[in-house]
Amino acid sequence: MARPVIAIVGRPNVGKSTIFNRIIGDRLAIVEDKPGITRDRIYGTGEWIGRTFSVIDTGGIEIDGDDKMLVSIRAQAELAIEEADVIIFMADAKAGVTNADEEVAQLLFRSGKPIVLAVNKVDNLQRMDDIYEFYGLGFGEPVALSGSHGTGIGDLLDAAVHKLPVTEDEEYEADIIKVALIGRPNVGKSSLINAILGEERVIVSPVAGTTRDAIDTPFEKDGQRYVLIDTAGMRKRGKVYESTEKYSVMRAMKAIERADVVLVVINGEEGIIEQDKHIAGYAHENGKAAIFVVNKWDIVEKDDKTMQRFTTTIRDHFLFMSYAPIVYLSAKTKQRLTKLFPVINHVAEQHSRRVPTHVLNDVISDAVAMTPPPTDKGKRLRINYVTQVAVKPPTLLIFVNEPELMHFSYERYLENKIRAVFEFEGTPLRLFARRKSDQE
Repeated sequence: MARPVIAIVGRPNVGKSTIFNRIIGDRLAIVEDKPGITRDRIYGTGEWIGRTFSVIDTGGIEIDGDDKMLVSIRAQAELAIEEADVIIFMADAKAGVTNADEEVAQLLFRSGKPIVLAVNKVDNLQRMDDIYEFYGLGFGEPVALSGSHGTGIGDLLDAAVHKLPVTEDEEYEADIIKVALIGRPNVGKSSLINAILGEERVIVSPVAGTTRDAIDTPFEKDGQRYVLIDTAGMRKRGKVYESTEKYSVMRAMKAIERADVVLVVINGEEGIIEQDKHIAGYAHENGKAAIFVVNKWDIVEKDDKTMQRFTTTIRDHFLFMSYAPIVYLSAKTKQRLTKLFPVINHVAEQHSRRVPTHVLNDVISDAVAMTPPPTDKGKRLRINYVTQVAVKPPTLLIFVNEPELMHFSYERYLENKIRAVFEFEGTPLRLFARRKSDQE
């Protein structure tokens, strides 16, 4: 099932992003150093007292158009209300209760969503007296925080996690391939589902954002059972929602977390924009099998090099997902649609693939003999043993003498050698270096 969602809402400069970073810790830092992954984050993953949840930092949402502060803050709060199971309402002890705080409080109060009121910048005992006026906002006892000092975060998470809904176990059987369709508005996700199913099961419209809810559609094809997960679009209409492209990333989160295979749908007529990288990057970071589906290929003006050029463009923009195959098709005419499901089946199998330990070690030994690890300040990385510890995605532990000597470039070299032998097409690989003494 999808993780529950906690959103952080409040006016500018109350410290939302600082608290966001405190909650998610270093979970995103590893992948941000890899080439091709955008650094513009508005979402992350947190864990507290055994509960894992997604976190949305509404401070990262930029609203185009009318830039009046209250309009922008209100729009961000509305987005959070739409997405979140629990909302952290952030205020600033130094500034006291402002008109903007009262505006957001009214909106949140009417939403009926569980609210945790957090007052930031309580950096010393004298500031504790400043939180009492926030009782007037109507959300009960405020949680006093200091984002700069890191105090009060545990109390905040205790309060927020306590209000999260109880999640149920996944209802689908293990042999069913769950396929999520993600992509920015108007790339043709719903049309593609209709083409696959051969009937009008979901809303299709040329206007972006018409799918109202996440739609799960189970079906069977050639003896294999699937569930298609269509990414929910915008329930509310208006310029604010239509102009907030990052909103589609937030909507894709839940679908991606529940999927085995993610179809990253790209509009072949419009080409690739930065928003496509945001959405695809989240699938990659969640370790999901992925396929680039270039839709609307029927209306692209083509010569004998068009597909080759588009493929090169995708590879240049998505350096971090070079493993993902590309399928060109038209949902409208069903051109090349028959090519899609053999690829889905293949990447799902690769995503679940397990390699025997002795075979894996033979490949790594050959790779090390061919290109020994470089030295670092006179020390050389020594690889002792490799084993696969998980699937979905395939995850390898590499036991070494000093994990810090495993440079990213050499890790990438080993990954390339593993892929050259075992393929693993369509799935990310996770490689983790561990000290030899940690092998047990």
